[in-house]
Amino acid sequence: MVARVRRALQTRSVGHAGTLDPFATGLLVVLVGRATRLARFVEQQDKTYWGEAVLGVTTDTDDGTGAVLAEMVPAAWPELEEIQRALASLAGTQLQRPPAYSARRVAGERGYRLARAGKPVDLPATTVTVSRLDLLAWAAPVVTFRAVVSAGTYVRALARDLGERLGMGAHLRALRRERIGGLRVEDAVPLEQLNPGTPVLPPLAVLGHLARVPLTDAEAGLVRHGRPVAAPEARGFGAMLVEGRLVAVAEGGHGEWQPRVVLEPA
Repeated sequence: MVARVRRALQTRSVGHAGTLDPFATGLLVVLVGRATRLARFVEQQDKTYWGEAVLGVTTDTDDGTGAVLAEMVPAAWPELEEIQRALASLAGTQLQRPPAYSARRVAGERGYRLARAGKPVDLPATTVTVSRLDLLAWAAPVVTFRAVVSAGTYVRALARDLGERLGMGAHLRALRRERIGGLRVEDAVPLEQLNPGTPVLPPLAVLGHLARVPLTDAEAGLVRHGRPVAAPEARGFGAMLVEGRLVAVAEGGHGEWQPRVVLEPA
């Protein structure tokens, strides 16, 4: 995707935010020019996914691309209410064990590289938040769901854990990212329509979760030089604006906004 955007827009300065698994589809945020420096602020926003979990089959990758570890067909598939209870138990803030085949590191090495080499992978659990986990359909053995999750959440692991809750294992067979923060897949440019005339959104469009901080001309001059501006109630991160245009992203604290990423240098 990055290579396609580089060719279409004739620029080398292109990056992406929020990697998708190879089998997944949906929204990928691509950043251009100085906006590539905003990737970390995009990635930290909540994401919405549509997915399909297959009950009764576990794989070594927790998705359909991996080798099957076990299969079972129960005497009776779970009732709808049992599926709903299991999904509800996965909602909220919790510790999640990442899949062995993931980009998480163990002693400096990517988990998937160790797994492919046949080495043991023991990834520490991390804290994630599942804001919503809604059942969309249940037709044995497939559970179709929609999840709203915090950054760092593996939807493959949600499918795996759903199967464990139901006592039969499961894996994720389909995944589509529908939203990152306020950015929706239905507003995105399809890959086949990418061309030199493709419009690019202003950088502010990817920062819908940040506070808006309008600057005076004098304050903007300070920010462009990387210097802080006084603000007694400054907290968290804020988008620093001049006439609605993003100048910088700053971090608030100690009575001031301190620029962390400056998009309009002096």
